[in-house]
Amino acid sequence: MTDLSDAFRRPDPAALFPVAGEPPPADPAAASGALPATAPGPAPEASVPPIIGRPHARRLREVYRSAGWPCQDLIEVELLAAGMLRRVVSPMGHEAMRLTDAGIARLAAAHAGNRAALSAHEALVERVARQMLHAGRIAWRGLKLRARVPGAAPDAPPRWCIAKPDVFSIRNTTVEAYVHSIVHEIKVRRSDLLADLRQPAKRAAYLDMAAECWYVLGNDAKGRCIADPSEVPAECGVLVLDGGAAGSDGLAGRLTVARNAPRRAMTLPFQAWMALAKATPVRLPDEGAQSLLGCDLLDAGAAD
Repeated sequence: MTDLSDAFRRPDPAALFPVAGEPPPADPAAASGALPATAPGPAPEASVPPIIGRPHARRLREVYRSAGWPCQDLIEVELLAAGMLRRVVSPMGHEAMRLTDAGIARLAAAHAGNRAALSAHEALVERVARQMLHAGRIAWRGLKLRARVPGAAPDAPPRWCIAKPDVFSIRNTTVEAYVHSIVHEIKVRRSDLLADLRQPAKRAAYLDMAAECWYVLGNDAKGRCIADPSEVPAECGVLVLDGGAAGSDGLAGRLTVARNAPRRAMTLPFQAWMALAKATPVRLPDEGAQSLLGCDLLDAGAAD
């Protein structure tokens, strides 16, 4: 017969409520080395560090320049996990985000990279503008012109927009039919080029204001062109930097034609002429000195 006296015996209170400071009673199963009855849970997954990119740097800049109200999205979660943001709770219970030392360092590194890319972009813009001047043309940088682009739908009427090409130039002529305006769009980052190529309306605006449209492609940190010329649409020409020595502007190589731009017959509208009259064209560094020298000669001749 089975003995059931242990099943109905009252438990020891000391076993249920141990006295503070005393060690817990030894587990017979643990002392004997037996495995627990329950199955072990799944092994914890290895933590994967988040990939910090340009959207994260943009969010760090926004948090640094604002009150830091939480957005509660995945970018914020990744920045918190990377230790670049921290939560701050005000006495009223409001939660805000603040940059840590690691976040400040990451923001400074992103700013330095943007400044270096901007310097390379401005240097290439300056080189293209000077080449247009040496070719006997009049050039402008950062000019804003109105352009007409097709509507969003095939049957929609055309719409007007403001286009801002990097370099806009015309021939130095007094005959309107010989003006032959040209647009040069400079790209030194592949991401910027791909984002630009996804906007057909932007290219349509350039083609509306110029007889030729060119893309000027810079080089990456390894000296390679940021894109293949075949990636640029056929209605635009392509200029690339070859692997020559660095010039006075700090850029390596010289501009070579990878593909000619198709030429189209066009006439500048009146609003374009008004914009050109209000803007200041690019000048060569020695242009001002030569003009002053000419004035001195004329004044001396008049005095004689």
